[in-house]
Amino acid sequence: MADPIRNWTPDRLSRLDGRVFVVTGANSGIGFEAAKILAGQGGRVILACRNLEAGARAQAELQKAAAGNGAVELVELDLASLASVQRAAEDVAGLTDEIHALINNAGVLHPPGRQTTQDGFELQFGVNHLGHFLWSALLEPQVAKAQGRVVAVSSSMHKAGHKRIRFEDPHWTRDYAPASAYAQSKLANALFALELNRRAEAAGRAGHAFLCHPGYAATALLNEGPGPVARRLIGFGNAVFAQSAERGAWPTVLCAAYQDAVAGAYYGPTRMGELRGPVGECKLAPQARDTDAAAKLWALSEEAVGHRWDG
Repeated sequence: MADPIRNWTPDRLSRLDGRVFVVTGANSGIGFEAAKILAGQGGRVILACRNLEAGARAQAELQKAAAGNGAVELVELDLASLASVQRAAEDVAGLTDEIHALINNAGVLHPPGRQTTQDGFELQFGVNHLGHFLWSALLEPQVAKAQGRVVAVSSSMHKAGHKRIRFEDPHWTRDYAPASAYAQSKLANALFALELNRRAEAAGRAGHAFLCHPGYAATALLNEGPGPVARRLIGFGNAVFAQSAERGAWPTVLCAAYQDAVAGAYYGPTRMGELRGPVGECKLAPQARDTDAAAKLWALSEEAVGHRWDG
């Protein structure tokens, strides 16, 4: 068995010419920085963004930074709409028949009150998990053809909140608590990745889902959702604890492109309670390894998005 990865940095990457990477939420923050690294190494990067204007600005900036190394393309994706997920998956399929890494990075954090997606899901569970679940299912043929990877970007918050999926009320119609709902969505990301590996291995294929977290990174996500009091607290935390968005993107890039990354392992910063520091293998909470909960979540997700996916 290979030694665990420690102190990983992007300079360990090989060239990525000919490889295709699809990144959700790539117009800013961790998604943008991951795309920048991948394109700079010669990868072809497809940005999947909700806001096309912001996405076009990011595309232009990334093309300039890549300096002719990798191509950068753009599709419109709103994970809060299953219809948009369907259209965007068709757009990506029209651009490429192979995906070497499908990076599920986009997310929402702590809206000040309970909000829902266009399909009636609690916003954080709907965007962070269910939208990505359908997205991954629809693009699985392209990932499989490339023998590629699905990268789930979770969070240390998967260890917090109620520490379980609220199967009796996953959309928080009662007793809404934004932080706990966010923690549930990040736990769902981890359960999904490990269940996808189990299903692949049961079908006689190698596991191909990879799991990471960015630690505490200073990104727009921390400022867009929370209310004014929470934003003030976040501002203090950013000044004292946060690392850059670029450093926060390193675990994502490791999972997407490093040849020695292990499917099912959990990568991220390893110091200060996994908030920042050298990138390596981290510890998943026991609830993330609950196989019964993962299977139940898979069934719930298939029913919610109206798509059966055997993995």
